Amino acid sequence: MTEHPIEGLMKTTMNSLKEMVDVNTIIGDPVQSPDGLVIIPVSKISFGFAAGGSEFNKINGVKEQATIEEKLPFGGGSGAGVSVQPVGFIVVGNDQIKLMTVDEGNTALSSLFDFMSKVTDNIQEVMKKDKTNNQNESIKIDDTCTH
Repeated sequence: MTEHPIEGLMKTTMNSLKEMVDVNTIIGDPVQSPDGLVIIPVSKISFGFAAGGSEFNKINGVKEQATIEEKLPFGGGSGAGVSVQPVGFIVVGNDQIKLMTVDEGNTALSSLFDFMSKVTDNIQEVMKKDKTNNQNESIKIDDTCTH
């Protein structure tokens, strides 16, 4: 069975979109600053796609069934729209990760990064406390053994 013309339109449009939008468009290439910070751009991408078409009868005004061998004239079109909007930058360095937002409207993403930052800080504090408690216990044990 041969491919219908609308399939060709859709494949061409989808391939063009695939070439334009990839993971590097959303999470950009990291850039290292002279002071050692790594800056990673983050973007939001929205896109839409539409395709449509129609087959026309050869004889105007007469509705006839076309046979399988007979091909009717086809008219169609497809289109797509892409919007790339910068969200912010992930800044990595100095033992921390920060999201620097471009627009304050992106509070959900910045809240997530703030939460992740607080969780890592809490984990580091717990680990430091455990380490100092273990060191204090070993000192107490050494003191009791020497007496």
